[in-house]
Amino acid sequence: MRLSNRQEGPNVKLIIAIIKPFKLEEVREALITVGVRGMMVTEIKGFGSQSGHTEIYRGAEYAVNFVPKVKIEIVVSADMADEVIETITKTAHTGKIGDGKIFCLDVQSAVRVRTGETDNDAL
Repeated sequence: MRLSNRQEGPNVKLIIAIIKPFKLEEVREALITVGVRGMMVTEIKGFGSQSGHTEIYRGAEYAVNFVPKVKIEIVVSADMADEVIETITKTAHTGKIGDGKIFCLDVQSAVRVRTGETDNDAL
């Protein structure tokens, strides 16, 4: 199996979406309806333009520098990428600060460990 000297362009995309945790199930259901067959989800903390916020707990005010988020990673064929990004954007949108970000990267190669299938066949 030789993957390193392929001539054609990448035909597999990695989509990374950072969204609000309460939107996860709604986004997952929407992605399944457009044909996404799998995803990886990680609970993360971070900050963007909102730079955290302050909260009051038992009468004491304290700074919350990192906001809880969920990171979704999805690997799809290049021809599905736009539809997946649009689905996440529409479903995760609340119109409030901190709705999230979506990144789309080229995947050099993908291999299914069990069968040795590569690229789109591995998805």
